[in-house]
Amino acid sequence: MNPRIEEIPLREFDLSLSGMRMMNMDRILQVEKSMRVHGQLQAVVARVHAGGIQLIDGFKRLYAAEDLLMETLQCHLLEVDLSQAKVLLLSYNRPHQSMEVLEEALVLKDLQQTHELDQRRLARLTGYSRSWVSRRLSLVDKMNEEVSVEIRMGTLTSSHARALIRLPRGNQGEVARVMTSCHLTSRQSNALADAFLKARDKDQQRHLLTHPESVLEHTAPVSEEVVYDARLSGYGNELMRCMVDVLLGLEHLLPLLEDERMRKLPESEKVIITPFLRKTACNAKLLTEKLAHL
Repeated sequence: MNPRIEEIPLREFDLSLSGMRMMNMDRILQVEKSMRVHGQLQAVVARVHAGGIQLIDGFKRLYAAEDLLMETLQCHLLEVDLSQAKVLLLSYNRPHQSMEVLEEALVLKDLQQTHELDQRRLARLTGYSRSWVSRRLSLVDKMNEEVSVEIRMGTLTSSHARALIRLPRGNQGEVARVMTSCHLTSRQSNALADAFLKARDKDQQRHLLTHPESVLEHTAPVSEEVVYDARLSGYGNELMRCMVDVLLGLEHLLPLLEDERMRKLPESEKVIITPFLRKTACNAKLLTEKLAHL
């Protein structure tokens, strides 16, 4: 399997394996920013087959190249079959851990179904333990197909998915729609899943999905774990903890400000909330000025 490097026009790449990867726009934009400044630093990887040149590794680089109007990419061309190509999806991303757990699960599930491989053979092919393979396959088995599609499209994140697979498959889709429409954080998604599981009946579940704020207002952002770094002084650790609290607060606040319900607030509520909005804006400006001096 000695690769050769060639310049391949973007239009010639077969992207059929992209269905097992998640569309993460933040990461694609990071790659695009790097390529805009430095160009292509690492060749993509593809296999030659009857249908053309099937991309194995480098989807974010290809999407970034399209946005930058590049015509070609440097590519390592391999002579491997389809099942080997799917295994390489895992192995190429293993060193820098760039695949989400759910992406690994999707690759394993496809290998299991399409190539009729049991868990023992999957473990041997991928180099992972059978328990590693089993845990990931169980994620997909618990997941509603609608949710699986949304994850691959990047509409739902891994954090959303971890909360959703705790629910019955038949309920995952409707809860997922609330998570995306309300821009819920991972903490809020878990709170919503908890409340849904504890609901007494279907009427209470419907009320919860129609009025998720009844649960979310009790999930104030707090640090998921105690922030401490032995390399920092007492002041440094205090500073770090405060910044984490601010970031978590913003993670909760920003989606609420973009929510369409913000525009529908009655005047009686606006009178109460507006002074706090002004004070927040003032403090945000002050924070920006202080950070600029550092």
